[in-house]
Amino acid sequence: MSLAGDRAGVAAQRWRGGRLVIVAAAAVFAAFTIVGALPAAYAVAGFVIVAAAAILTVRSGQEQDRQVEPITISGRGDDLLRALVAGLPDPVVALDRDGRVLALNERARALAPALRQGEPVAFALRMPELIEAIGRAAAEGEEQRVVYFERVPLDRWFETIVMPVKREPSATQPDLVLMTFHDLTPLRRVEEMRADFVANASHELRTPLAALLGFIETLQGSAREDAKARARFLTIMQEQARRMARLIDDLLSLSRIELNAHRRPDTAVDLVPIVRQVVDGLETLARDRGVTVNIEAANALTVLGDHDELLRIFENLIENALKYGAAGKRVDITLKLAMSADAQPEAQVSVRDYGPGIAPEHLPRLTERFYRVDVTESRAQGGTGLGLALVKHILNRHRGRLTIDSAPGAGATFTIHLPTAVPAIPR
Repeated sequence: MSLAGDRAGVAAQRWRGGRLVIVAAAAVFAAFTIVGALPAAYAVAGFVIVAAAAILTVRSGQEQDRQVEPITISGRGDDLLRALVAGLPDPVVALDRDGRVLALNERARALAPALRQGEPVAFALRMPELIEAIGRAAAEGEEQRVVYFERVPLDRWFETIVMPVKREPSATQPDLVLMTFHDLTPLRRVEEMRADFVANASHELRTPLAALLGFIETLQGSAREDAKARARFLTIMQEQARRMARLIDDLLSLSRIELNAHRRPDTAVDLVPIVRQVVDGLETLARDRGVTVNIEAANALTVLGDHDELLRIFENLIENALKYGAAGKRVDITLKLAMSADAQPEAQVSVRDYGPGIAPEHLPRLTERFYRVDVTESRAQGGTGLGLALVKHILNRHRGRLTIDSAPGAGATFTIHLPTAVPAIPR
C-alpha cells in the first residue's frame, strides 16, 4: 500500500472511532436520563462535552498527519521513486531525513559499491564534508554543493549536489534528500592539459626568441663591423627563426586537425605513391645521414583519407627514422593489407629503423605534445615535440591508430593502421 493510502486508512479509522465514542456517549447519557439518575440538562451538557472532545481528538490527529515527517516509501511509491532514480543519467542517491538510503541507480552503485538500501549513507561515503552537507540540507531545506577529490583507485574529482525535496512548498523540512554526483575529472584533466600546453608552447617559443634577441644585440654592438661573426650569427638566427616557424606551423596544424576531428575524410587515397613521394623528398636527408631506405609495397593500398594529412603522417615517421635511427644505417618501410583485431581489412604501414631504440617507460607518452625522450637531441635535430602528437590526431580523424614496438638497442617500429576503402557496390 502507498503512503497516501496508509494515511487515508488511518484517518478513516480515527473517524470511525470518534463516531463510536459519540454514539456510546449518547446512549449512556440517555440511559441515565431515563432512569432518573441524571437531570436532562446535565445529560445534554455531558454529551456535548464528550462529543466535542472526540471531534477535537480526530482533528488533532489530522493536524499531526499534515506535519512533515520522514518519508517512508513502500509499494507503488517505492517503485516510482526507484524508477525515477534509475532513469537519471548521473549517479543519484535518494535519502530520508535521517540519511538512510531509500533508492539509488546503477551509476551510483558503481561509484560507491558500499551503498546499501536502508542503511545510513555514512557507512558507504567516508567524506566528512559530504555527510555534513547532507545534514545541513535535511535540517535547513537548502541546496548544498560539495566538490571533493578521490585518490583511490584513480585520481578523480566530483561535484555532489545535495538537493532537499519537499512535498509541500510551505514545509520547513524536506521529505527526502537527493544526492547527484557529477564527474569533474575530464574537465580537470583538460584544464591541466591546457595549462601544460600553454607552458610548453611558451617555453619552446621563448628559447629561439631569446637566441634571436641576443644575436641582434650582438650585431648591433660589438660585432657590428665583424663580417665573419655577422655571417655566422645570421646563419644561426635564420635557423632559430625557422624553428619558430616550424613550431607555429605544427601548432596551427594541430589546432586545425582537432577542429575537424569529427569529420571523417571520405576521399579514396592510395598510400603507396604518398610514401614514395615522401621518401623521394627526404632523399637528401637520407644521403647526408648515410641511411638506406627500403620500400616493400603492394601495387596499391587504398584508404579513405585526406591526402595532405596522410602525407604529413609519413613525413613525420620517416623523417624521425632517418634522424633518430641513423646509427642503424637502414630504414625499412612496409605497406601491406592485413586484418584488424575485429576481422576487418586494414592498411598497415610500418616504418622500421635500426637505431638505439626507445626504453619501455617512454613508449606510452611518445604521442603527448612536447614529450621528448631526449630533449637536447630532439632540439639538435630540429624537432618541435609535436610530430607524433600530429600523427596521433590525424589517425584519430581517419579512425586509425598508431602502434609502437621498440626496445633499447633493437631499433623501433612505428606502424599505422587505417581501415581500407570500401569499394562501391555496382548498380
